[in-house]
Amino acid sequence: MKIGIVGATGAVGQQMLMCLVERDLKIEELRLFASERSAGKEVDFKGNKIIVENLETKRFAGLDYVLGALEADISKEIAQEIVDAGCIYVDNSSAFRSDMNVPLVVPEVNREDIFKHKGIIANPNCSTIITLMVASVLNRLSKIDKMMVSTYQAVSGAGVMGMQELNQQIQSIGHGQACKVNTFQKQIAFNCIPQIGDINDLGYTSEEMKMQNEGRKILHNDDLLVNCTCVRVPVMRSHSISCTCFTQDKVELEKFKQALAKAKGIQIMELPTPLDASNQDEILVGRIRNDILFENGITFWCVGDQIRKGAATNAVQIIEELEKGLRN
Repeated sequence: MKIGIVGATGAVGQQMLMCLVERDLKIEELRLFASERSAGKEVDFKGNKIIVENLETKRFAGLDYVLGALEADISKEIAQEIVDAGCIYVDNSSAFRSDMNVPLVVPEVNREDIFKHKGIIANPNCSTIITLMVASVLNRLSKIDKMMVSTYQAVSGAGVMGMQELNQQIQSIGHGQACKVNTFQKQIAFNCIPQIGDINDLGYTSEEMKMQNEGRKILHNDDLLVNCTCVRVPVMRSHSISCTCFTQDKVELEKFKQALAKAKGIQIMELPTPLDASNQDEILVGRIRNDILFENGITFWCVGDQIRKGAATNAVQIIEELEKGLRN
């Protein structure tokens, strides 16, 4: 197959490249695209040097798939040109997630939606992917009506600049210097910031509403209600989520655990942490217990690497599933 990556030099783009190597896809040609600032850089891929091209060249013709790791506004600008060139575009931005003509896919959850595409497939928000990997297992046992969710999101969710800011602030504090705040609203080192995204009229942020809006689409449940609070925490990599799901029928805790143990891409762990989840693709889940307020509630804590399964790996898996579909 012939693959392109747009936004290839960013954190997610670089991880996509690593995933292509790790998962050993049979790639005949790989084209890498980035902004003018990064164009001309050399990238090693399986021992071969690939020159990063300026995205403005839009040299997509002849590619089978293009993986997107761009900001939403840029993705919207070029998506149709990618499709018109005959490619399937798997986009990691928020540009097309709410578009009803674009499938929003976590392969382990709603694989069948992949094949409904019209040239574009959207990757969900990272916290949505991590949470629904676990919640969907419960949903298959009994439909989920409501969810109470709190996310504890690593600075890498804000890209390279977020990671650099945490590092710089920790170093500044270590040297007794004042912290510079640029990427986040407040100092993130040794702190928590309970706002990610703009706040709407209901008092919820754009990041918080993604859990409900994307969850409805992925689980095919337009009535799903999600109360979500998103917090930025001073963790370098991997998001953590506390989630309570309320199902239509009571699900025995042991039955849920047994289903999780059989689920692909999930590992049950007594005390999963962001460090445990980093630099690998499995979603770690623990602290599984019955809700003590409502009979049909089950609570769990899950952790996942949002650059990998929460972004790059999920996109590469979509390509793998498309290829399987062609063979079948």
